[in-house]
Amino acid sequence: MTKRCGWVKMNNPLYVAYHDEEWGYPLHDDQALFELLCMETYQAGLSWETVLNKRQGFREAFHGYQIQAVAEMTDGELEALLENPAIIRNRAKLFATRANAQAFLQIQKTFGSFDAYLWSFVEGKTIVNDVPDYHLAPAKTALSEKLSQDLKKRGFKFTGPVAVLAFLQAAGLIDDHENDCEWKSGS
Repeated sequence: MTKRCGWVKMNNPLYVAYHDEEWGYPLHDDQALFELLCMETYQAGLSWETVLNKRQGFREAFHGYQIQAVAEMTDGELEALLENPAIIRNRAKLFATRANAQAFLQIQKTFGSFDAYLWSFVEGKTIVNDVPDYHLAPAKTALSEKLSQDLKKRGFKFTGPVAVLAFLQAAGLIDDHENDCEWKSGS
């Protein structure tokens, strides 16, 4: 029998696929990193399952997460999204998506890529943590606090240390798979 992390909702195929095929894999593609960062910002106050279930709607609403296209969205386009039942209709989060795209582009200009910027926080190597039970994993860390502060300084929204830690885990900078999970590094 396959052993996964205890947080995986086995009754939702999107959840299982997310854990098995995405979560924790080192990610270096800027567009994919942007999408993942956006998804983590949408989760604030909601369940991850809700975000996963709305993922396709968000992709369609935000031009497949093409960063330049999102950065150029007008207020009118964002306001129109408040009528879209396929996404989470939170005005602040929708407008934050555009602000984050604009800040993301600035990081690309400064560092050459968001990937280079992001992975510099872990010296280019995944941090593998000892996680006997996901309930014992922290909600935020010194690293997520540091990155959160830097992102906010650069104009990012909804990037508090809890969301940033979830992003770091999802993007594979931190391996917080449970120790007995078959997807744990070195398993």
